[in-house]
Amino acid sequence: MIRTVHLPSSRYAPRWCCQVGGADVTNARVQTVVDTVFGHELSDPYRWMEEGPELREWLLAQGAKTKEHLTGLPLRAELLARLDEVTRDTVEVTAFAMAGDRVFFLRQTGAVPVLVVREGGEERVLLDPATIAGDEHSTLEFFDPSPDGRLVACGLAQGGSEQCQVHVLDVATGDLTPTEITHSLQGHPTWLPDGSGFFCHRRPAPDPAVPADRRRDNSATWFQSIGGGEPTITLRRGHNPTLPLSPIDRAFVLAPSDTELAFALISHAASGGSLSEELSEFSLYATDRAGLADPTACVWRKIIDPADEVTGYAIHGDTIYVVTHKNAPRSEVQAWSLTDGTRRTVVPGGDRAVMGVKVVGDHLLIRDIDAGTARMRRIPLAGGDIEEIPLPTGGTIAQWTAHPDGKSALIVFSSWTQPPTAYRYDGELRDTGWIPRSPVDFSDIEVTQLRAPARDGVLVPLTVLHRKGLALDGTNPTMMTGYGSYGFVLRRAFNPRLLPWLERGGVYALAGLRGGGDHGHEWHAAGRLLNKENTITDFIDCAEYLVDTGYTSPQRLAGEGASAGGIPTGGALVRRPDLFAAMVSQVPVFNMTRMEFSENGPINAPEFGTQTTEEGLRALLIVDSYLRVVDGVEYPAVLITAGLNDPRVAAWQPAKMAARLQAATASDRPVLIRVEQHGGHGLGSTRDQRNAVMADIFAFLAAELEP
Repeated sequence: MIRTVHLPSSRYAPRWCCQVGGADVTNARVQTVVDTVFGHELSDPYRWMEEGPELREWLLAQGAKTKEHLTGLPLRAELLARLDEVTRDTVEVTAFAMAGDRVFFLRQTGAVPVLVVREGGEERVLLDPATIAGDEHSTLEFFDPSPDGRLVACGLAQGGSEQCQVHVLDVATGDLTPTEITHSLQGHPTWLPDGSGFFCHRRPAPDPAVPADRRRDNSATWFQSIGGGEPTITLRRGHNPTLPLSPIDRAFVLAPSDTELAFALISHAASGGSLSEELSEFSLYATDRAGLADPTACVWRKIIDPADEVTGYAIHGDTIYVVTHKNAPRSEVQAWSLTDGTRRTVVPGGDRAVMGVKVVGDHLLIRDIDAGTARMRRIPLAGGDIEEIPLPTGGTIAQWTAHPDGKSALIVFSSWTQPPTAYRYDGELRDTGWIPRSPVDFSDIEVTQLRAPARDGVLVPLTVLHRKGLALDGTNPTMMTGYGSYGFVLRRAFNPRLLPWLERGGVYALAGLRGGGDHGHEWHAAGRLLNKENTITDFIDCAEYLVDTGYTSPQRLAGEGASAGGIPTGGALVRRPDLFAAMVSQVPVFNMTRMEFSENGPINAPEFGTQTTEEGLRALLIVDSYLRVVDGVEYPAVLITAGLNDPRVAAWQPAKMAARLQAATASDRPVLIRVEQHGGHGLGSTRDQRNAVMADIFAFLAAELEP
């Protein structure tokens, strides 16, 4: 039961305030709302920020003052110039896809990535989003080529919103034709084998009259025929009685070429960006592909149930290879028959965490994680010994994708000091040379892999980067980052934007917190729901370890996290404000008891909890740092970022925490909120936007971490 009480509005002055045009913009209006949920009184002084135009006005005023503060810092211009230099010299090549005799990928040398096709040893630009007119910058958020490589389904969004209109691109002519499929967020287009059309997921059109937490209900997968005609619905709640869907379920269609079956993947919770691996809480159904001609009448049969605890799969003919953690804490690989349902173990569980599988040639490739580091193996489909596929050490597989014909794969690998390399695998691993090698030099940077002891004795992976010859005397300015949610593994990948911090004597540390996937499912489960305190205490214990081993001191230590990384940064901030001189949280979640009432909230309940059950509320209270802020505490310097077009974390999440901290802190350290008016969660940001936010963060830390 939830009981809500609204208290009279008031204003009270924070210790750290700022003026814009003579107006105090940090003294946010207080209008306390008290919810009583399962006997817990949840007091929220800034509930008004969750709706109405007043929040935008407050954020823009805050953002103006924060910009004035950050651009005036002594090192900011120098850091930005260096960031521009290292990113200008690095050609970023990502998102490979193979079809027919062509290879498609995104390449960034300018403001935003462009779509490039490679054919016969020659490359040409197919689509440059920067040439598309609009009120805000455009980005290509997703693309998928037809199996023959003639056409490409593209999702274009504006202003970092990730909300796409889907277009069809003719590879031969370059013609770009818009479809009626709009409001597509992570649309995942998938083609019929003959290229006659594709399926794509879309959300309902925005309706301000609908409560925020219901605006994404009843999304649908549409089919767009090539050659004209409006798109038609293939999957939606209530559309077919043999395919049960809840309001928040997201359904996708898969139509692989080596089987006459089609598949419906039903995602019941927040997952990664793939439809084949690092999944959670999903179901998979199959039907005859020909039956999709009448999607209301075809008969779907269940292949995978959430109770099977499958996180990844690969379909090959009448067999589906699944990655499951059922009775295997770090997962194993099984082969299930799609005809008679028989199951057998192909790769038993072990010390490594199995993350994904793909069929290439006559082998099954297995992608593993070992304490956050990528590994790869293979096993013959006919059975036999498991073999290691040698990879460079200490890095990450940024992407791997198989050709639709199943004969080859592309694998992109990089490490902290090795720029990305694209390898073609067709039985052997060979460098394609398709990614220009970055001239940015990390040869003077040392990488150390540590295991930090948590308070319960568990060893937490901790990677530290710094200049060679660093003195462990506790004086080094240090930024430690962490995430620890969804089973996601923070990549140990080449990042030129770290160099301006490292070459000035800064230390960068990455903590593989529980709740992430550094040791597979068991690591994720150990930092999920009622175990989420482990995510926060791991972050604190890793910070203490850096202090105890002489890397830094509390006066020179900063925490950093983005998105769900706001859980460890916010949690550590309110539990141990004495341990950090500064905290940076980018597009973060803080007020987790209110998360499920936002547009992107309901699908996150399986990961964090829900107010609808007493146990779910207890889980949320662990991670709600907003409710734990205490008046009169000397909090460290804080920099929070927000994007007004963010589709994943509503801008009121960072705004409420900034307002609460500004009012509560007893220190003279600044509490700033940096506002990206034409940006979102960061995925659709331009190169200049990314460089600017990093320059602001580094300059802020240089000013706040005591010399």
